[in-house]
Amino acid sequence: MADLRYSVALKANMAKASGRFLNVSMKKAVEVCSSLRGKSLNSGLKLLDNVIGEKIPIAYHRYNRGGTGHKPGMGPGRYPIKTCIEIRKLLKSAEANAEQKGLDSKSLFIAHICAQKAPISWHYGRLRRRKMKRSHIEVVLEESFDKAKKVSGDKKK
Repeated sequence: MADLRYSVALKANMAKASGRFLNVSMKKAVEVCSSLRGKSLNSGLKLLDNVIGEKIPIAYHRYNRGGTGHKPGMGPGRYPIKTCIEIRKLLKSAEANAEQKGLDSKSLFIAHICAQKAPISWHYGRLRRRKMKRSHIEVVLEESFDKAKKVSGDKKK
């Protein structure tokens, strides 16, 4: 496969993972990615687990037209379970890549996560054909040196 280019410049303390041609809606993936961006890896995985269990909804800020209902304690939101399952797999893959590089998995945070529209393919059928929803998702985790220093300082004490 050709070398994939990421939307962000990668450094030595970063780990990456990308999902290509994922069978999820791009609009739902954009909303989930915007809610995860900048969070620590553990809190991001916990959020995705709660969404999959339908305990916490994802707030829809950009793609909320068409009668997106309000959820308790927030504005418009939904539970995009299928999208969260795919993004959770990507985060786990990026975490494994970070451990392979020798980064501390407890001090990782989501530095970059984005969803892009993939080429549309067709479901062929007997009566009519339908377009599939596909998206590319890329994840970059970065090791926070501040947190790593705090953890190593606590161990010394």
